[in-house]
Amino acid sequence: MPSPLYIALRFIGHRKKAIILSLGGIILGVAFFICTQAQTQGFERFYIQTVLGTTGSIVVQDRFQERYVGILRGGNNKTLVSVKNEQPRKYYEGITDADEVMRVLREFSNIIACAPVLEGSATVETDFQSEVFRLQGIDLDAQLRATDLRSYMVSGDLGDFRQKSSGLLLGSLLAGKMGIQVGSTVSIIGPGGDIRSFECCGIFRTGDNLVDEKRGFIHLRVAQNLFNKPAMVSFILVKLQDPDRAPPLAAHLETLLQHRSRSWQEREHGNLQIFKAIRYSAAITVSTIIVLAGFGIFNILTLMVLEKVREIAILRSMGYRRGDISAIFLWQGLLVAVIGSVAGCVLGALLTWGVSRIPIKMRGFFATEHFLVYWSWYHYAAATGIAFVGVFLASYFPARRAAKLAPVAILRGSGQ
Repeated sequence: MPSPLYIALRFIGHRKKAIILSLGGIILGVAFFICTQAQTQGFERFYIQTVLGTTGSIVVQDRFQERYVGILRGGNNKTLVSVKNEQPRKYYEGITDADEVMRVLREFSNIIACAPVLEGSATVETDFQSEVFRLQGIDLDAQLRATDLRSYMVSGDLGDFRQKSSGLLLGSLLAGKMGIQVGSTVSIIGPGGDIRSFECCGIFRTGDNLVDEKRGFIHLRVAQNLFNKPAMVSFILVKLQDPDRAPPLAAHLETLLQHRSRSWQEREHGNLQIFKAIRYSAAITVSTIIVLAGFGIFNILTLMVLEKVREIAILRSMGYRRGDISAIFLWQGLLVAVIGSVAGCVLGALLTWGVSRIPIKMRGFFATEHFLVYWSWYHYAAATGIAFVGVFLASYFPARRAAKLAPVAILRGSGQ
């Protein structure tokens, strides 16, 4: 007897156009799912890499002191009850023993590097205008190990900055707004009104407009003198081998060092939730294409069951079991799912590649010159999984109905 697969192929041949239309829906649904997920996650990954490259995996900052209500006493100095009730912490700005804190940090195997930073508000002035920005004092060598500053440089020379105590590095948007170029001399006014001259030794662009428009770097010792905070830093940037393990390590460091420690996931929780919501929304929207294609397959197979009742009865009388009849229609759905998924994955890869080549000039939350995409096998697995589930459900009910047909009643002319 012919196999259920062979019969399924024969049945499909009678409704080629309808099957092709449904197959096209599966292909487009899978392809669009892959492409949209690659785009949304591409922008998310770019933002995460920018965060890790500028502010590190963990930021260790203000020292704190726990507050407790200890022992409550009654009359005659008698102890009534002992209470250990944690109260809101008392924070002390900055880190006064940065060298000791960094010595402890370097003991952890997951920590690659750490860099001290002193940050404050200052005003940069040229002959034409002035702008308030966030000025950071850095140890250049430590900063290069802990961040991606070197790769962000678009003009100038870090070696020149290293040699000049009055060197200054500026974000590209801030430099453009102020008309500052490499070699320009500018005045910086500290919070106490102290005015000093600096030479712009380099311009950097991270892609994060909040950084590129409002940040500049000078040497740490110079910043401590300008801000009148000798031997103090605002925070320490920590770079990890595995940034995904930042939250538990940050919690451990906070307990160990008695300094507030925040992972990048905690600091960027709101923005990450926005990206996640956009990704899920795109997935749900595009998945409707697959669902609609599934409805098409359901209708085709249901009509096929009604059209093939006599053939089904004959097959049953020849010895085919209920499971064999059900398999005929499930095979049809499986063939559509396999062909649609494979073709959809190929088309999705081509669309993703094509989108990544589209030039754009985006300026807003962050800056990019082209569409950002992220290649991941997970997108293809998820799209294929959705397609198979949708097609299986669309095939299952017609297959179940076909298996329940009574062959004797049909052959006698009373089947429905």
